[in-house]
Amino acid sequence: MSDFIEKNFAREVDLLKAMVRVPSDNPPGDCARHGEAAAEYYEQLGFTVERHKVPDALVQQYGMVSVTNLVIRERFGSGKGPVIALNAHGDVVPPGQGWHHGPYGAEEKGGAIYGRGAAVSKSDFSTYGFALLALKDNPAGLDGTVELHITYDEEVGGYVGPKWLLDQKITAPDYAISAGFSYAVVTAHCGVVHIEVTVHGKQAHAAMPDSGADALEAATKVLAALYGERRRLKKIKSKSKGIGSPQLTVGLISGGINTNVVPDKIVMRLDRRLIPEENGRKVERDLMALIKRAGKAKGIRVEAERIILAEPLKPIAGVETLVEPLTRHGRRELKTRIDVKAVPLFTDARHYSGAGIPTVLYGAGPRTILDANAHRADEHVKLSDLKAATKVIEATLRDLLASE
Repeated sequence: MSDFIEKNFAREVDLLKAMVRVPSDNPPGDCARHGEAAAEYYEQLGFTVERHKVPDALVQQYGMVSVTNLVIRERFGSGKGPVIALNAHGDVVPPGQGWHHGPYGAEEKGGAIYGRGAAVSKSDFSTYGFALLALKDNPAGLDGTVELHITYDEEVGGYVGPKWLLDQKITAPDYAISAGFSYAVVTAHCGVVHIEVTVHGKQAHAAMPDSGADALEAATKVLAALYGERRRLKKIKSKSKGIGSPQLTVGLISGGINTNVVPDKIVMRLDRRLIPEENGRKVERDLMALIKRAGKAKGIRVEAERIILAEPLKPIAGVETLVEPLTRHGRRELKTRIDVKAVPLFTDARHYSGAGIPTVLYGAGPRTILDANAHRADEHVKLSDLKAATKVIEATLRDLLASE
């Protein structure tokens, strides 16, 4: 391994700061500006950047405004070795309240960079970019291709990011490493089903409620069934370390006309987390059947519509090829055990695995999302973790591309 990362770490930090300073909140998902800023910065670093604009109609279908995905390809040796994709996403959740550091200020304090996306996952714009620059600086003994995929829709499911790149055959890697945290190699994560439930009734004067059909009364029966299902799910445990049980949350409820009117419509949205052992489509079918049974009543009509279905990330054959060098080099750089685990959130890495590509999550960051304040005020990444993760990625790529 070269000393390129040590010598150029200030430049790496500058890249991260530049990326944090350009807002890319999703929603609203107007991310093309950030994509262009990233492309221009990578070009200044000497990369050739492909800009892949996603058609507006498709972007709007997923509730966003603009997306331009970036692909950088670097070929080493004969190019006959493996193709390894490194994927980081540039869209971020809105900053919210409670910040002590400007969410777009990229303030450096106490050995950390603060700002929205500093940990998830603009840090890996730098981790992956400078690991790749280190390979270019000393390419001896390497054979294969490394691709850097910069995408912009992880917060809404990855359908116009990684999935679109794969479906359009813009890329077909042999392995994929997606943005993650450097104290663990993640080989599995939960999936999710979001369902919108609409309970239709018939409005009536509150003085004569029997002349209508009370949508709220029917909705309470649906809620009771859902909370009963949540209690049942607590008895189920995933075999994947770090996951626990399936989860069910009703996160949104709206409806009613006025205080003195029998409500004619109630709308609810629910989040059902899938453990890796589950099949999302079956869970969705069973849940919709439960909802419709529970809401059945005279004058009542219940609709249930899928908002999103994201299948879990599950380890597939070949993933051990990535796990072994990442854990070995991680132990060396971080001087601690590197766990191989699952996490209860969901990411767009599942699209690579779903296409048959061995995939793990690994990148810059602390031991847990909570430690980084990811998706919360004062999100940050430690500079020591950023440097260590970059060295781990460089060393792992050298192992995977070793020509012998």
